[in-house]
Amino acid sequence: MRYGSYGGIAYHHIADNYIALFSHFIPCEVWEAVYILDGLLKNKSDVQPDTIHADTQGQSTPVFGLSHLLGIKLMPRIRNFKKLTFFRPSPAMKYTHIDSLFSDSIDWDLIQLHWKDLLQVVLSIKHGKISSAMLLRKLGNYSQKNKLYQAFRELGRVVRTVFLLQYIADIDLRRKITATTNKVEAYNGFSKWLFFGGDGIIADNDPEQQEKSIKYGDLVANAVIFQNVVDLTAVVRQLRREGYYVDSDDLSALSPYLTEHIKRFGDYVIDLDKPPQPLDGKLELELEIA
Repeated sequence: MRYGSYGGIAYHHIADNYIALFSHFIPCEVWEAVYILDGLLKNKSDVQPDTIHADTQGQSTPVFGLSHLLGIKLMPRIRNFKKLTFFRPSPAMKYTHIDSLFSDSIDWDLIQLHWKDLLQVVLSIKHGKISSAMLLRKLGNYSQKNKLYQAFRELGRVVRTVFLLQYIADIDLRRKITATTNKVEAYNGFSKWLFFGGDGIIADNDPEQQEKSIKYGDLVANAVIFQNVVDLTAVVRQLRREGYYVDSDDLSALSPYLTEHIKRFGDYVIDLDKPPQPLDGKLELELEIA
């Protein structure tokens, strides 16, 4: 099993402004790419992203194809991308300098044959008739026989090959993807620090309670993020009032995932020299009646 144990994973969608937009609970054994689009499609907030980043687990050729038809740019940080297959537009196509990258070609006839079916599926997802996660799970179970799955995979080969070529050619794109995915990793550590009870493990077997634990945890994390931004803003304004120069590039390197100043366990002071406060009459009466 992934992570060396049974259970589930809290799967978060984090905006590039550090806020947790959407989270849900997924099984450990699934390929995370199955759920990567579900969060964006279910997101009803004012923030509607058109680009999504992930690590190696957040991508596959069918997901690249489906995200492309949904109008979502999938831009993952892929480990060992050199081992992936680059596809030519046709067997006869040759390239100078980079021809050794390509080892296979695209079956355009397969995409054309099932193009209407692909669009029909995408419309069904957009209208809420079926979730993207359910679709990818079902197609994946019958990948060798399902022509629709093969069509999504073939389209995804086109999109992923184009993305990989852009990735290896554009150093700024690589830096952007790395910086964005690092924010997600930082949020995972931040939310785990806040979710300290029981070593961050959800022991409840009820799916609804699992979802509540994750979403309430994100609510607390977002509240702390907001307070950290308020505190950082106050400090920066104070520095400017005192005549210090604050560079905007320095501010861009700040993160709201700060924990050093937070008393996670509260501040409980016991003064043995001070007698306890007397109970008021109302409380004494309630105790007598009880």
